[in-house]
Amino acid sequence: MGHTYPNAPASTPSHATDRRPPTAIVSREGHPHPPTASTLHEDNRHPHPTTKRSRPVRAGNHTPPKSQRTRTPKWRRTLLAALLTTALTAPLSAATTRLQIPAPAPAALPPITATSLRTTLQKTYAANRANATRAAHMAAAHGDTHRAAADRTLAAPTRHLLTFDGRGAGQTTEVLGDLAHADHIAVLVPGSDTSLDTYARFHKAAVALYADLAHRAPRDTRTAVIAWLGYETPATVSTTVTSTTRADEAAPHLRAFVRQLRAATSARTHISLLCHSYGSVVCGRAAPGLDADDIALVGSPGTGADSVKALHTNARIWAARGGDDWVGVVPHISVDLFGTTVGFGTDPVSRPFGARVFDAADADHSGYFTPGSAALANLARITLGETSEVTRA
Repeated sequence: MGHTYPNAPASTPSHATDRRPPTAIVSREGHPHPPTASTLHEDNRHPHPTTKRSRPVRAGNHTPPKSQRTRTPKWRRTLLAALLTTALTAPLSAATTRLQIPAPAPAALPPITATSLRTTLQKTYAANRANATRAAHMAAAHGDTHRAAADRTLAAPTRHLLTFDGRGAGQTTEVLGDLAHADHIAVLVPGSDTSLDTYARFHKAAVALYADLAHRAPRDTRTAVIAWLGYETPATVSTTVTSTTRADEAAPHLRAFVRQLRAATSARTHISLLCHSYGSVVCGRAAPGLDADDIALVGSPGTGADSVKALHTNARIWAARGGDDWVGVVPHISVDLFGTTVGFGTDPVSRPFGARVFDAADADHSGYFTPGSAALANLARITLGETSEVTRA
């Protein structure tokens, strides 16, 4: 699902083609609120409660008992639910042109291992900054000044990129903090409409979390945050945003990334996945076999599974939804429609799902990483493994 992060600039997403996984550590979402129930039914209001609408009476006719009335066919109810899902998400983003933005292939890098982590990281960061610089030159020559600026920002000496691919919509994985010595690592997984063109808002969320962790962590406890844009996110205005297709494509890459991250760090390192909106669908599809300690789902439309048990993971599963998040009015369905599964199943904050539901106060769909918010504080506590300190909803 689409989103923006606090005070983020508006940007135009695009999509990638000719994707090849990098050879480093891995193979390779404000929008206006959706229409409310009252506006969706504005043209079909009931009459005033004290007034009964008159209707013609025909001799010999009567209203059949409820049990004899014709029911709406199941396929039509299914279609209506799917259309409602689209109606709620469609206003969130303008339709965009898919740009084919030229960029060099990802830098060829050796895998990062535990024995050479610190040294290899510095070489990896340097190589990916150089690649981003070349991508900026190519984007500028192509006439795309916005992408060129985004690439130059990522090429700055202060940025630490584990992976970078500037082609098409673009993908990158960025580290905040000292990954080589981190005791606790949070991996952020974004939702729809996240690309290199809109990366600044995703980066802002990672910065907010890292700052909160630095303030909250006990002395001598080191933390790192990884912004994982390691998949082609769906456009909010598209059919892909209502199905698990993109998540199914992304899941193996996320699973491989966490596996390699685990292998390159200490066995005692605590790894959490913080998954926002459509990113929670990705985490749900990747969950089986995912070597993580905690998985937090925020602003989630569902995971593609009906319960925590159906995720087949040993990780603790957390979920939260703010009081102002429009995702709460999206139908939590999972149906087959014209050969495609539409929807993501049981609501992750519902009792039947079985997640550990935590407090996100009145956060809207873009507000889970707002500095000072209840949602951000709880996400930091989950990252630090302070599970008894997490405030429940």
